[in-house]
Amino acid sequence: MTLHIFNPEHDLALASDLQNFTAPHAARELKAGLGFLPALWASQGDAVLVEDEGYAQKAYRRLLLAADGLGVEEKNVTFVEKDSIPSGVDAVDVWGWDMAVRSFLCRHGVEERLLPSQEALDTVRELSHRASAAALRAKLLEIPDTVGEATALYDLQAVESALADGSSFVLKAPWSCSGRGIRFVEGRLSQQLQGWVRNIIGAQRCVMLEPYYKKVKDFGMEFVSDGEGRVSYLGLSLFHTVNGMYAGNILATEKKKQEMISRYASETLLSDIKATVCDVMGPLYKGKYKGPFGLDMMIVAREEGTEGFLVNPCVEINLRRTMGHVALCLSPTDDDINKVMRVTAGNNYLLNILSL
Repeated sequence: MTLHIFNPEHDLALASDLQNFTAPHAARELKAGLGFLPALWASQGDAVLVEDEGYAQKAYRRLLLAADGLGVEEKNVTFVEKDSIPSGVDAVDVWGWDMAVRSFLCRHGVEERLLPSQEALDTVRELSHRASAAALRAKLLEIPDTVGEATALYDLQAVESALADGSSFVLKAPWSCSGRGIRFVEGRLSQQLQGWVRNIIGAQRCVMLEPYYKKVKDFGMEFVSDGEGRVSYLGLSLFHTVNGMYAGNILATEKKKQEMISRYASETLLSDIKATVCDVMGPLYKGKYKGPFGLDMMIVAREEGTEGFLVNPCVEINLRRTMGHVALCLSPTDDDINKVMRVTAGNNYLLNILSL
């Protein structure tokens, strides 16, 4: 029996690098509301750790009803709370591995042999650092019609020097998630931003500097690493953000998603990108990471007066499961079915499936 866990606070836990990390209120609410999601990829007879067993059962049933016509299989899974983790667990599958979730599982009786070592967690954390994408980005930028830069800067003076020409840039914390840890800058740093840069460098060793691109559309690609040198492509993720925060995904066949994005990026370009990711990341993750991961990308406008678009193929690597993976679990097999998956916040976070 595999124990599955949705820990959406993962990126923040990586940044903190603490065993006893306390997630912000919003992350705890998201975990409580959507904790049932692993039932979508769990196997029959597995267990899913949730905050409230009764609520998870209702939320899972609600999703199955909303997903009618998408071919989603109802799983015979057991929803369990932290004080009732079954003794028959022989494997653990989490949204993302970090020190905090490992420590939590140890405290609640999961055998340590089933969990990654501290050395393995340190490796995952380093591979999750934004600077670790440099080798992949360099290879991707050899593909025509791609764009994207990122520079790691290690002190405030280096940041201010890079901003000296007054251009627009984006500053990013090395470990951050969904719009958090990102600041947009034009010209000189304000005192407030100087303080932010000092804090990020002090806590995370550096800050990442990227040019500001005129974004036209977000999208991504989802992959899985077998940990033995092979990376496989799973599918496109056409998602929507609001103020940098994830809002939802298109649910459609791979063919339809390709058609939707074809006005911006050719099939050849996307095929070259996914092949490069598989070729580069397979050897890089060999013996270091086994599991799903995703690349956030974006369509950007060319310089003013120039027609067409470019692809930034490596905005961010998410070394964990993503909402794009969730969307793939809900994707239809019929080209005529197009829906949207949205996460909404109210009294509880809800996953809604609506017609386009």
